[in-house]
Amino acid sequence: MIEQILLRRGEYHDSVTLLRITQAVAGTPGVTAAQVAMATELNIELTRGLGFEIPDAAPTDLLIAVRAADEDAVRAGLAAVDVAIVAARTPTSTGGGDLAPPRTVRTAAAAAPDAALVLLSVPGSAVLGEALDALDAGRHVMVFSDNVPIEHEVLLKQRAADAGLLVMGPDCGTAVVSGVGLGFANVLTASREPDSGSPKVGIVAASGTGAQQLSCLLDEAGVGVSHVLGVGGRDLSAPVGGRSTLRALAMLDDDPDTGHILVLSKPPDPTVAQRIRAAASGARTPVTTVLLGPGQPDLTTAAETVLSALEVPIPDWPSWGSERAVPEGTSGALRGLYAGGTLADEVMLVAERIVGDLRSNIPLRADLALPESVHARPQLAGAGHAVVDLGDDAFTRGRPHPMIDPSLRLDLLAAQAADPEVRVLLLDVVLGHGAEADPAARLAPAIQRALRTAGRPLSVVIALIGTRGDPQHRDRQAADLTAAGAAVFASNAAAARAAASVALGRAAESTPGERPGTQGEVR
Repeated sequence: MIEQILLRRGEYHDSVTLLRITQAVAGTPGVTAAQVAMATELNIELTRGLGFEIPDAAPTDLLIAVRAADEDAVRAGLAAVDVAIVAARTPTSTGGGDLAPPRTVRTAAAAAPDAALVLLSVPGSAVLGEALDALDAGRHVMVFSDNVPIEHEVLLKQRAADAGLLVMGPDCGTAVVSGVGLGFANVLTASREPDSGSPKVGIVAASGTGAQQLSCLLDEAGVGVSHVLGVGGRDLSAPVGGRSTLRALAMLDDDPDTGHILVLSKPPDPTVAQRIRAAASGARTPVTTVLLGPGQPDLTTAAETVLSALEVPIPDWPSWGSERAVPEGTSGALRGLYAGGTLADEVMLVAERIVGDLRSNIPLRADLALPESVHARPQLAGAGHAVVDLGDDAFTRGRPHPMIDPSLRLDLLAAQAADPEVRVLLLDVVLGHGAEADPAARLAPAIQRALRTAGRPLSVVIALIGTRGDPQHRDRQAADLTAAGAAVFASNAAAARAAASVALGRAAESTPGERPGTQGEVR
C-alpha cells in the first residue's frame, strides 16, 4: 500500500463540503482509505485511527490523507480532491438569470427587500458581523452555525430585543416558519391540513431534536404545528437569560394561527425558568412549558399533556420489534450514542430513575462528567452506564453533524459491541430534511455485525424520530433496523425505559410523571 498526507495551510472548507470530498476520494478506484478534513484534534485522532501518521498541524489547516494500492491510485485520489474542491466552489444557479449571487448579508438584504428572515451558516467565529448586519437591515436571524462565543450570542440577542426582532440560535438546527422547514426539519403532514379539527400548536424550542420529537408526536396524533421557533440550546442559560424565548413566546401569542403554545428547553437555569413560566402565565394563548429536569415530565408525556389540553385522543405511539427489548436476566452497562443533545438529556433523566446515575459529556451533574479526552478520542471503557452527545460542539468542529455523517458513531458502536461490560446500546435516528438520506443503509449492517460478533447477550434499542411523510420513509427505516435486530420506538422516552430495563435484566417499574396529565404544566 502507498499513502500520502498533505497539509494545506489556512485553506478552509465547511464540514459538509469536506464530507462530500472525502466520499469522492474514497470512491476512486484503488483507494482503500481517505480522510479530507480540517485538522482539528478530533479529526487528527480519527485519521490516526485509520493508520495514518499525522505531522503537527493547526485546526485551520486542511488535512488530506490518502492510502491506495499503488502510486497511480494515490495520484488519482489526490486529483479527485482538487476536482471536488473546484466543483464545490462553482456557484449554482440562483434562478436570477445572469445576476451574480450576493456575497454579503447587506447585498442580499438589499436584493430581497421583502425577505423577513436571514439564515446564517458560516464558521462560528464569523457569525457576529453577519448577524449584526442582518439585524441592522431589520431582519430576523436564524443562526445555524455552532461554536459561537456566548458573549456574541448575548450581544446579538440584546440588539434583537431592542429592535423587536428574533434571533434563533446560535446552533439553531431546527425551525419551521409558516410551514417552511429550515435546517433539520420533519415533514409535518397534519400541519398542511386546512382544518384538522383542533388548534395548531406553536413551539418555542431551546432544543432542535427535542422540537423534532414533540412535533413528530403531535403529527402522529393528527395535530398541526403552526411554527417551530428554535432559539438555541443556551437561550435559557443564566448568561443569555431566555431573551429569544421570551420574544418568540410573545410572537406566537400574537399569531392568529397558533391556538396553543409549547415552550421547550433542555435543563434551564432555575431563575430563567421562573422568568419563562411567569411570561407563560401572562400569555393570552394557553401555554405548556416543558423545561426538562429532575422530576419534570419527559417529551412524550409533554406531548400527551398538550393532546389532553386540546381534547385530542392520545394514540399508541408506534414501536417496531419492541419484544426484543424484554429483559433476559443478564445485566450490564447501558451506552447511549446520541446525535441529539436534548434527546440525550431526556435519556439520562428517564433512565436514571431505573438504573441510577449515567456519565456523559453533557452530564446532569458535574461529578458525572466523562473526561475531557472523550472529545479527542471517544472511548467509554470502564465508564459504566453512559450517554454521549456526539452532536456537542466539541465533536462538530471541522466535522459534519452526526445526523449528516454517522462515521464517528458507527466506529463508537463497534467499540461498545466489543466491550464485555456493555449489555445494551441505545441510539437515536433523526429523520427529515437535512438529515442523512438513508440512515439504515449504514446503521443496519453495523448493528448486524455488532450482534453477530459480540459473543454475549447484547441488545440494540433505537429511538426513531420522524414522520410518515419524511423523505427517508420512517416505516421503511424501522423495518430495515428491526430486520437487523434492533428494537425501535417512535418515543425517545419509551426507548430509554426499554434500554434501562434491559441493562438491569428486569422489567422497569413506571415512575410518577411519565403518563399523561400527571405533571404537565399548562398555563
